[in-house]
Amino acid sequence: MAVTEIESATTPAAAHRRPASLRDWLAPPIPGSALWGWLGPLFVTLFAGFLRFDRLGVPKAVVFDETYYAKDAWALLKFGWEHKTVKDADSLLIRDGSDAKIWEDGASFVAHPPGGKWMIAIGEAIFGATPFGWRFTAALAGTLSVLILCRVARRMTGSTLLGCAAGLLLAVDGLAFVTSRTALLDVFVMFWVLAGFACLLIDRDRSRRALAEKVEDGVGGSLGPFVMHWWRVAAGVCLGLACAVKWSGIFFIAAFGIMVVLWDAGARRAARVRNPYAGAIGLDALPSFVSLVVVGLLTYLATWAGWIFKPGGWGRGEVAGNPLLRPLEAMPDLWRHHKDILDFHNGLTTAHTYQSWPWDWPILRRPVAFFYTEPRDDCAAARCSREILGIGTPAFWWGATIALIVLVGVWLVRRDWRAGAILLGFMAGWLPWFVPAFGDRTMFLFYATPMLPFMALAVALALGLLIGPARQATVHLARHAPSANRRLLGSAVAGAYLLMVLVNFAYFYPVLAAKIIPYEDWDARIWFNSWI
Repeated sequence: MAVTEIESATTPAAAHRRPASLRDWLAPPIPGSALWGWLGPLFVTLFAGFLRFDRLGVPKAVVFDETYYAKDAWALLKFGWEHKTVKDADSLLIRDGSDAKIWEDGASFVAHPPGGKWMIAIGEAIFGATPFGWRFTAALAGTLSVLILCRVARRMTGSTLLGCAAGLLLAVDGLAFVTSRTALLDVFVMFWVLAGFACLLIDRDRSRRALAEKVEDGVGGSLGPFVMHWWRVAAGVCLGLACAVKWSGIFFIAAFGIMVVLWDAGARRAARVRNPYAGAIGLDALPSFVSLVVVGLLTYLATWAGWIFKPGGWGRGEVAGNPLLRPLEAMPDLWRHHKDILDFHNGLTTAHTYQSWPWDWPILRRPVAFFYTEPRDDCAAARCSREILGIGTPAFWWGATIALIVLVGVWLVRRDWRAGAILLGFMAGWLPWFVPAFGDRTMFLFYATPMLPFMALAVALALGLLIGPARQATVHLARHAPSANRRLLGSAVAGAYLLMVLVNFAYFYPVLAAKIIPYEDWDARIWFNSWI
């Protein structure tokens, strides 16, 4: 499949290219070497992993909101639910690690479900309650996200090179880097949303092949045949886990649920089914609801198992003697607990030094200082700075903003399903924060972390459009393919842009990774007063 090919049976140009096999028409194979399709992404992933795991335990401190999640994760391992801690718990953890005496009596109220904290707890279970331990799973999730994104972009563009480019952009984005090296929750939302999206893409290809085979065999009436979407069950698990990290994951379930029904209708229409939309509604919509919503809900509830089965959690109290009765017994208490959490978020309007608004995020107006000190030791200059600045790589973010605007035009003019899917994923992570219900709720730039893979996909697709499709052997396609000079120029511009992003990340690296640098060097990287 060429980089800019649009899989639509309704476009005149596509009609000339239609393969003899309906299966190849609905789900054309990805061109190129399958071996390089893995080796390239794995190489980019190794690079991302090195960046994330190198000096992961630095600084040896509780950074920003690690003060909540590192201790909550440790409490889940000890008690099954979040527990109250003493006033100086952070300093005790840094001093004594896993042996720190940090617990007070009673449960602690929490603002987020336990899914992300259970993931942080995995690292603490392996490496102890240390900075490296509570950051380990975030670094792992951030690294694996690069691998998944490479494969997703390759599947969407038909190009291993563009797939690796998308993964590289995520690997060297400053916000993805910082959130992958701190025990916060947003990187886990990104990981599970991206994994769910990848499952849906795999399902799209496989279900379209199955649909084509059944149609060619004469199976199905006016609605078309029934096709089982097993990968949507896996997507439901992933998206349920995203919701179990933060409730913002529910917006992706809603968006992707609409998306797959439209995909199903489009597939049936391309297969020349007489009533494609009725077929999609009648045969695909309900199973999709079960796979994404019901499976997602059950997955979400499973992450509350510690609170459900063990006594003493916030609002839980005692539990039934029969373990089989505990889930049913816990539901009223869990419902009240969720209402308390919702009331907390609706009332979260306290002003914060680093708060920002969603319209600020694409231009990086107000980043978040996760950590800042001016150390005197190990500093040759008269004044030194050491910071972890939660900010995206400007060259990537500003380029992605342009690419997203381009994709709006591509979708409106050419109805490219890839542009629509990317825009939908981005909007699901961004537009809900504009809803009036949030009012003056305190927000931060790192809430945009789940949008990052879709920004990278937007750039990769835009670069593919810039380069243009490769010339084909057929005379018809050769007439429509760009000239060699056009492809050479497009490739040079794309390569220059990727190099610019890489250099931009390297320049900001010291203030992303808590490196000790002279104050003048730190100040040179603070481009705007709003970044202080």
